[in-house]
Amino acid sequence: MNLSQLETLITISKTMSFRKAGELLNLTQPAVSAQIKSLEDEFKTVLIDRNQPVTLTDSGKVFLEHAENILRVVEDMKQKLSDLNQIPQGHIILGTTTSIAIQILPRILSYFQDQYPLIKTSILSMSSSQVAAHIETGNVDIGIGYLTENNPNLITSVLYYDTFELVVNPEHPLAQYQTVTIDMLENVPLIMLSPDTVGRRFADEVFREHGVQPHIVMELSSSEEVKRMVELDLGAAIISKLSVSAELKRGSIKMVHIKELETAHPVGVIYRSGRYLNSAMQQFLNDLKGMPEDQFYASE
Repeated sequence: MNLSQLETLITISKTMSFRKAGELLNLTQPAVSAQIKSLEDEFKTVLIDRNQPVTLTDSGKVFLEHAENILRVVEDMKQKLSDLNQIPQGHIILGTTTSIAIQILPRILSYFQDQYPLIKTSILSMSSSQVAAHIETGNVDIGIGYLTENNPNLITSVLYYDTFELVVNPEHPLAQYQTVTIDMLENVPLIMLSPDTVGRRFADEVFREHGVQPHIVMELSSSEEVKRMVELDLGAAIISKLSVSAELKRGSIKMVHIKELETAHPVGVIYRSGRYLNSAMQQFLNDLKGMPEDQFYASE
C-alpha cells in the first residue's frame, strides 16, 4: 500500500468515476484500476462497486475513513517539518458567516497577507452553527462566528460583542420612532434570516418569551440579502448591528432600538482542541486574538 493508492481511492469516492479520477490525478484509467485492484488484493476485500455510478462498498467506506486519517497525519508531519524553518507559512481554511466575511475579514487578511506572504488563506462562507461542525470534522482550520455553546472538542476566544437590532427603510412607518417595544412588531412584515442562524434563533426566542407571533414575509440566508430587501422597503428586519454600519452611515437604513433585544452576543475565533497548529495557524490566531475590540468595529 502507498499514499498514491489512498489518494486514488479518495478521489474516486468524490468523483464516482475511474475516468474522472484519472483526469484529476493525471493517471490513465487502467492505472487507476490497477491501483484499486492492488489495494483490494492486499486487503482481500472489494472496495468499489464498479457498476455505474461507481460507489464504495461497505468495506470501501471503512477503508476511506482510515485513508483520509492517514493522509491527514502525513500532511501534519510535512507541516511540522516545514515549521522547523521558523518562517510562518502554510494554508489556512477559514470558516465564517457571509456578514463577517464581508465586514471584518478584508482588513484583517490584507494586513496578514502583507506581513506573511507565504501564508495562503481560503474562506468558506456558512452559518455559525456550521462553522463549529466543519471545524470538528477538520474541513475548516479556524472559524470566526457567534459563540453559542460550550463544546469540549473546540477552543474558543471572544474577539468582540455584537447585538441584533431592528432595521427599517427610512420611509417605513416605524422609522419615526427611536425606540419601539417587541409587541409593536406583531403585524409588521418581517424579513428574517434563515432558521439555522444565530440571529434568527435569538429573535424567535424573544418573540416566544413575549407572546408575539411574528409576521414573516421572507426568509433569507445572509444579512447582505436581508439588508438589500430592507433598503427596497419590502419589510423590517432583525439583524446584526455591526453588519449594517455602512448602510446606517449612508442613510439607506434606519435602526430602531428595541429594549427586549438588548443582549450582547460574543463573536470569537474557534478551532479544534488537540489538533496540531502549524506556523500559519499559530501566527493568525496570535494576531487575531491580539487585536483590540474596536479594531473590528473600525473595519466595518
